[in-house]
Amino acid sequence: MLLLLHRPVVLGLRQACRLRSTPSRLCIGACSTNDSRQPQHPSPSFSGDYSSTRGWKAMGTLIGLGAVLAYHDHRCRAAQESPRMYTKEEVSSHSSPETGIWVTLGSEVFDVTEFVDLHPGGPSKLLLAAGGPLEPFWALYAVHNQPHVHELLTKYKIGELNPEDNVSPTLETSDPYADDPKRHPALKVNSQCPFNAEPPPELLTENYITPNPIFFTRNHLPVPNLDPDTYRLHVAGAPGYQSLCLSLDDLYKFPKHEITVTLQCAGNRRSEMTQIKEVKGLEWRMGAISTARWAGTRLCDVLAQAGHQLSDTEAQVCFEGLDSDPTGTAYGASIPLARALDPEAEVLLAYEMNGQPLPRDHGFPVRVVVPGVVGARHVKWLGRVSVEAEESYSHWQRRDYKGFCPSVDWDTVDFDSAPSIQELPVQSAITEPRDGETIESGDVTVKGYAWSGGGRAVIRVDVSLDGGLTWQAAELDGEEQRPRKAWAWRLWRLQAPVPAGQKELNIICKAVDDSYNVQPDTVAPIWNLRGEAADGDGAAATERPGPGSGLATATSVTPLPPHWATRARVGDSIGLIPLFPNTVLSNPETPRSETPQVQLPNLTQFLHGDSKICCLVM
Repeated sequence: MLLLLHRPVVLGLRQACRLRSTPSRLCIGACSTNDSRQPQHPSPSFSGDYSSTRGWKAMGTLIGLGAVLAYHDHRCRAAQESPRMYTKEEVSSHSSPETGIWVTLGSEVFDVTEFVDLHPGGPSKLLLAAGGPLEPFWALYAVHNQPHVHELLTKYKIGELNPEDNVSPTLETSDPYADDPKRHPALKVNSQCPFNAEPPPELLTENYITPNPIFFTRNHLPVPNLDPDTYRLHVAGAPGYQSLCLSLDDLYKFPKHEITVTLQCAGNRRSEMTQIKEVKGLEWRMGAISTARWAGTRLCDVLAQAGHQLSDTEAQVCFEGLDSDPTGTAYGASIPLARALDPEAEVLLAYEMNGQPLPRDHGFPVRVVVPGVVGARHVKWLGRVSVEAEESYSHWQRRDYKGFCPSVDWDTVDFDSAPSIQELPVQSAITEPRDGETIESGDVTVKGYAWSGGGRAVIRVDVSLDGGLTWQAAELDGEEQRPRKAWAWRLWRLQAPVPAGQKELNIICKAVDDSYNVQPDTVAPIWNLRGEAADGDGAAATERPGPGSGLATATSVTPLPPHWATRARVGDSIGLIPLFPNTVLSNPETPRSETPQVQLPNLTQFLHGDSKICCLVM
């Protein structure tokens, strides 16, 4: 902070120098023995000891004052003309409140530590840029690119970047990942080679359509750098038909189709499974999911031109990407032919993403988009399409992206015994507030997303502030969803008062789709060795300040059952009673077909699946 304060002080001194320099020159002129206004060197009188001494003292004072002022002026000019230089490494080391928050804009370096809490968008948004450049974030939020914002930022300037740091790194041809594209610094990186990253929760649900730069990235191999002019898509023809070799211009000639689709990696929220037991796979948090507006050619139109049609036998459409490892092995996947040929399934050969050509990380120039299906089947950099009797022999189709019983481990797993994941289960997660965040008294705003595979619409998101004891329905945002064609997520929010006297909130959400599928209450029963299809209740723990208690740090939370269905044990009988949140159990004699309210005077337990909680007898 000393550097932050130093610059205004120096500028103030320089202004003082300018004000005082004129009188000092006039004073020197007044001491001259020549009354003429022509510039001459001062010549003090030596007619007497007293006058001589007085003259020398005056001259010494003036010369000393001039030297001081000249020195300050020199320092001011030096500070202005030669700002302090910092390396990118020095800037990146200032990325927390403890070290200070530094950012860069162009070649300038700013210490914005004191501004973080004043940021209109909230501290968390500004902290995303901590230790790095502002430009990628200003590109997302164009409102920043205004004169008054630049003027405000100049107050926090402390220096400039070392010019040597702006030199583009040399391309190492021996590194297969050296030509990968640049990525947005807000992405939370799970692996660099291959590159896999997700947006932070606070940005994930800022917009219904995810901006291209922060769309989650799932790569299995180096990103190919393809020339759109020479690109060709090879489509194997049906018996008696010629195969197709399609350029981009050829694909543009087919009718253009646009749809909004959410893509989710099978490993989204895998990190929650690792809390139960170790799994093999990237530690995805809740951000391996994003939504875009895709445009391209319908796969059914291309397959029809190649002579393919439905048959009585099961068939698969196999996709092969143009990304490959050093042995030439390419990424591949497949989907059922029935889905590929169904116009209502809207499977695309996409060449646009949110109104722009596909970014390289997302499959430029052409990728597959299979609405309602796990992201692993959305093959990028598409090079070949064929119809086969069996599913793709790719490792990622046959030996990955499958689910197993929690008891199966790597010594006993049989990948051939499980079908490949296609549609994913219903899902929801809390993006705000963050786990452990301290909130103000009054109302709390809870935000998140919900999605279900197979085109099943999300009809409700229930939110609990007390670990599942009571529930409230959240407000759903986003596009209206079509029956069986709900390809995109619903963003949701709940604004509710913090219960009086409550010092910690255990917040849980659960989504319900139009088939009345609901998320499981815990992760343990769905644990599997690859950590796929994690869709347990979303949970977050927050603290609110109590009277006179100051701020505190929240603890972790273990979610309680969601109570969408409860098993009630009475004597030796067990009945399954589907309930809405907060439904009261009241009478065991009342038939379930007549009313969901049943009296259980001797009730001692509520059972839900394989979990149970004890409650008091009323």
